[in-house]
Amino acid sequence: MRIIIFGLPGVGKGTQAKILASKLGIAHISTGDILREAIKKETELGIKAKAIVEKGELVPDEIMGGIIREVLNEERCKNGFILDGFPRTLEQAKILDQIFSEIKNESTCLIKLDAEDSIIIDRITNRLVCSVCGNIETKSDINDNFVCSICNSTDSFIRRKDDDAEVIKKRIKVYHETTAQVFNYYKEKAKTIEIDGSKSIDEVTKEILSKLSVN
Repeated sequence: MRIIIFGLPGVGKGTQAKILASKLGIAHISTGDILREAIKKETELGIKAKAIVEKGELVPDEIMGGIIREVLNEERCKNGFILDGFPRTLEQAKILDQIFSEIKNESTCLIKLDAEDSIIIDRITNRLVCSVCGNIETKSDINDNFVCSICNSTDSFIRRKDDDAEVIKKRIKVYHETTAQVFNYYKEKAKTIEIDGSKSIDEVTKEILSKLSVN
């Protein structure tokens, strides 16, 4: 099974992708995680991508396409995968079509999570990230001791530079002007599922699995 999860930044794509990958036994491919790791390690790609990401802009298609081609040919993707953060442009979608034809995988399912812009802005500006394990939590969910609920690290929560309100608004603008076109591109090419991403995590997961016909 190959799945592309799609929607505004902060709508919950990463959270749902991790849950679905675990439940379905497939690989979770997060371009955001790949880029952040490259930036942290200061690789050649990371150095090029750092300034672009922090401005809320999209990393060039040829760079992302090369990353995805390498990852999808790895052994962990043999039984299926869920793509989180790619494709974000029509050119990336065309690159992905080429990759899919090369790996000769099964048909594609596109999951689109919807939410109002105002909900997204509020959600992202109120979230913090654990610098140790990458766990994302809202300020209201973090306990008084600032202990991560996943790795139990203390005082490890930070705010990502790309979670700044102005950067978020720019990312949302880019999404509406560029990325939203990708969904229309796939309407005739893949099974499409649209979900209200403003619902609770459990409700969204249950609805996705139901529409995927998975118990």
